[in-house]
Amino acid sequence: MNSTKSKKNQSTKEPKKIEIRLSGSGGQGLILAGVILAEAAAIYEGKNAVQTQSYGPEARGGSSKSEVIISDGEILYPKTTRLDYLLALNQESCDKYARDLKENGLLLVDSEAVEHLPPVNVVSLPLVRTAREKVGRAMTTNIVSLGALVGLGNIVSREALRKAVLARVPKGTEELNLKALELGFQMAEEVKKTMDIG
Repeated sequence: MNSTKSKKNQSTKEPKKIEIRLSGSGGQGLILAGVILAEAAAIYEGKNAVQTQSYGPEARGGSSKSEVIISDGEILYPKTTRLDYLLALNQESCDKYARDLKENGLLLVDSEAVEHLPPVNVVSLPLVRTAREKVGRAMTTNIVSLGALVGLGNIVSREALRKAVLARVPKGTEELNLKALELGFQMAEEVKKTMDIG
């Protein structure tokens, strides 16, 4: 009798898996953001992670997306199928990918680039403007966005993400990128005070 119970307790519970897509325009640093997120999970948290990417017709200005899957178990297929989190930094990406979100998935958009919002769980933040005005470099939008996404979803720990950012960003930009990351975290905290998230 006891052995049957213990077998039930060793249940067939599936390992936790999170699917994320970061999308926008080429040149917004989304590929690097995906690599940082995957490394935060794999190197600093000991999880399994895979990152894939694709560009539109032009590397800069065309569409760009980076996909990350993080799992406690084995990852058998490297592409995302049903998204837990979607970052859309332009309207085109939002229109194209919002349908891939799970029913309880979260869409994070840049409030100044994405005006038409789908009927899903959306958080709209001034990501590009924050990078440009508060960090002083629009090219840190990717790191601001990562901070906001992880702050909203607890995808990886903040400490793991900080370490991954420091390990990956160009030498001499560490302080700037950490500032961008913290601003993203702060924006997420403000949102969480007003919404039922995390």
